[in-house]
Amino acid sequence: GEICAFKIHGQEMPFEAIVLNKTSGEGQLQAKSPVDCELQKEYTFIIQAYDCGSGPGGTNWKKSHKAVVHIQVKDVNEFSPVFKESVYKASVTEGKIYDSILQVEATDEDCSPQYSQICNYEIVTTDVPFAIDRNGNIRNTEKLSYDKQHQYEIMVTAFDCGQKHATEDVLVRVNVKPVCKPGWQDWNKRIEYRPGYGSIPLFPSIHLETCDGPVSSIHTIIELQTNYIGKGCDRETYSEQSLQKLCGASSGAIDLLPSPSTTTNWTAGLLMDSNDIIFKFDGKQGAKIPDGIVPKNLTDQFTITLWMKHGPSPGLRAEKETILCNSDKTEMNRHHYALYVHNCRLVFLLRKDFDRADTFRPAEFHWKLDQICDKEWHYYVVNVEFPVVTLYMDGTTYEPYLVTNDWPIHPSHIAMQLTVGACWQGGEVTKPRFAQYFHGSLASLTIRPGKIESQKVISCLQACKEGLDINSLESLGQGIKYHFNPSQSVLVMEGDDIVNINQALQKVSYINSRQFPTAGIRHLKVSSEVQCFGEDVCISIPDIDAYVMVFQANEPKITITGMDHFARPAAQFESERGVILLPDIRIVSTVTKMEHSVDLREHDRANKQVVVEEMLHNLDFCDVLVIGAELDPKQECLELDHVELQGKHLDATNSTAGYSIYGVDSMFSYEQVLRQLRYRNWGTSATSDRKFRVKCSELNGRYTSNEFNLEINILHSSNSKFMDHVNHMIVQPQFLQSVQHPEGSVSAAHSSVVPSVATIVIIVCVSILVLVITLGVFRLRSARQHGSVGHEGARENEMDWDDSALTITVNPMEKYEKPHQTEEESEEEDIDDEEEDTTSAESDDSEEEEEEEEEEEVIVQKGDKQNSTRQEQL
Repeated sequence: GEICAFKIHGQEMPFEAIVLNKTSGEGQLQAKSPVDCELQKEYTFIIQAYDCGSGPGGTNWKKSHKAVVHIQVKDVNEFSPVFKESVYKASVTEGKIYDSILQVEATDEDCSPQYSQICNYEIVTTDVPFAIDRNGNIRNTEKLSYDKQHQYEIMVTAFDCGQKHATEDVLVRVNVKPVCKPGWQDWNKRIEYRPGYGSIPLFPSIHLETCDGPVSSIHTIIELQTNYIGKGCDRETYSEQSLQKLCGASSGAIDLLPSPSTTTNWTAGLLMDSNDIIFKFDGKQGAKIPDGIVPKNLTDQFTITLWMKHGPSPGLRAEKETILCNSDKTEMNRHHYALYVHNCRLVFLLRKDFDRADTFRPAEFHWKLDQICDKEWHYYVVNVEFPVVTLYMDGTTYEPYLVTNDWPIHPSHIAMQLTVGACWQGGEVTKPRFAQYFHGSLASLTIRPGKIESQKVISCLQACKEGLDINSLESLGQGIKYHFNPSQSVLVMEGDDIVNINQALQKVSYINSRQFPTAGIRHLKVSSEVQCFGEDVCISIPDIDAYVMVFQANEPKITITGMDHFARPAAQFESERGVILLPDIRIVSTVTKMEHSVDLREHDRANKQVVVEEMLHNLDFCDVLVIGAELDPKQECLELDHVELQGKHLDATNSTAGYSIYGVDSMFSYEQVLRQLRYRNWGTSATSDRKFRVKCSELNGRYTSNEFNLEINILHSSNSKFMDHVNHMIVQPQFLQSVQHPEGSVSAAHSSVVPSVATIVIIVCVSILVLVITLGVFRLRSARQHGSVGHEGARENEMDWDDSALTITVNPMEKYEKPHQTEEESEEEDIDDEEEDTTSAESDDSEEEEEEEEEEEVIVQKGDKQNSTRQEQL
């Protein structure tokens, strides 16, 4: 009547049933081991009750009916959400709002719907223009900009429905793609150029993006803007005369606007650009050209050249603006010839003198050109072959659109005044004054009487030293057409294939052939037009605005060296050839560069090292100036054989103030010419010394050398005899004088007592010494005469010893006893003996008189060879 057991039927159920009360039949079901919902959510099994009719396992048990037990395992939120991917990536195009950029997804290993489902996602990163919904869809909350930010990185987490969040957030990377805009890509705004680098590519990686448009042809213009540099671009800043010589122009051009100097002082009061020979006229200035600079009669053929930068005339009523004017100096106000601007027209006036044919003549020639008032630099050449006048502007020919005839001017004896920047009003006013002032900039204004200029020379004179270039024309590719303007500042390219156009533009380079270019910025502009099939212009390509940064060249230091002091006998100065002034002058130019230290260990000590390099460049003038009183043309002059200038781009001018050599040529050419400059003085009695100063320049004074000073002494006859005597004869000690001159010794012997044995021994010894010395003198003299024959010409270039302050005694004993010594050894020993012998040389004036006969004999024998002999020995 009792219940003894409960039995569970099923395979390895983790449960057991325990009897609690046998009488009432109450029992309890419990788990034998931990149950896990994630392993099994539910259990179903059969249970039966057994009575106590027999022992356990007995056959007489009675069992109840089968009851079905159903167990459900409740879930615990033990797992966190985990994302399926470690990183999520997406790309968006700028300027769009997306409903969903991408979807993130997380999972949870819990078994129940409450804890296994992801109920929410959240963006952890703050201040980002993105949002996420419950399903993990990420969208942008505002339009994105590629220029503002190329890429966003945001962190996202997930929550299950039990509000347990993911242990690790996930990274979401969103790339912003620019909207495809047609245009040039992969180019740098700043291009650096260092002097001496030749040509450098401007856009080595450039290519055109057309956004898959059906392109049929591309037209591109590359423009180098240099109108604000110097005279419109980087040109040589040598003087106009030097440039004309370099360009092969015929000689005779007169520079009316030279840089101010002692000889060209009429431009001293004008406003001047510091880097270039550019004169700015502000409507208040004019310059009078002195009489004699330009001949009065220009003949029927002449040329006027100038650089001009001019804008629209100020004021409502435009007045004439004079560039060049030749008018009456006094009494009347007639303009004989003039070049002026009026209402943006260039006018050339030429009034011929009256002759027998009293007829109208062409008098005014007008050109109407936009460039006259465009505030840019242009090169103008007026070629006059009367009655035809031709204008060249920037190398292009222009005929006058209007020619006005007038009566010839009646001849008069009134002097004329040539002016620049304004016209001289000599008559019709109470006080003569300037009028018709010019507003603008002028440079290199020249007039060449009697000759007109050729097209080739005109092109050379206006040539730019910088411009655009194409590297390797051969590899430009098929179908590429290109065209340069004359100054190579504009390049036009055209092609029908994008790849070829890209390659062609990558080869466009900048070049500056000046050794010392003007530093600064050169703006670049690239404009393009693209044509599509069947349409005119289908794609708009934005312009490229870039610039070339030209660095300052390392400034050269020009150094002049040489012998700075020498003395010569007066006879040499009085000779027909005179004395070479600078026989060994050297002109060297060095540049100091900074270099980074290569050795890393030295980095802490010195980041930069100074390196001095010698460099070669041209000079444009060297002046040899007289210091002190000017040369007296009656008795002295500086001379140079003009044969020395042949084959060089050099000219020379001579005056009492000195000698000037000018022209663009190498330092070596200047050295050659300066070494042939001679000084003559045929009135040496009035002069004892002269001082000169040498100074050289490059680029019209932009770089100047040191001031090299030279002093020369003229040795007059008494001085030179004494100097020659000291230098070439042995000065004997006092106790030998009686032996050398028998007259004195005989009288001394008669008046003295009979000589002792010691005296006789001394006399014998001295006699042997004199014999040896005489042999040495003879040998030395013959050696000198032999050596001077072959070396006379060459010795002029060697250094002369300055014997004005030193007295050098040659010791013939050294040469007699050691005949195999080299010349250098002899020189050194002679100079070592100098100190001892000089004291005895200056012993007594009476001894000098006694030796005068012997000294004269030496001078007669040596003649003019004496100086070169002395040089050889020294």
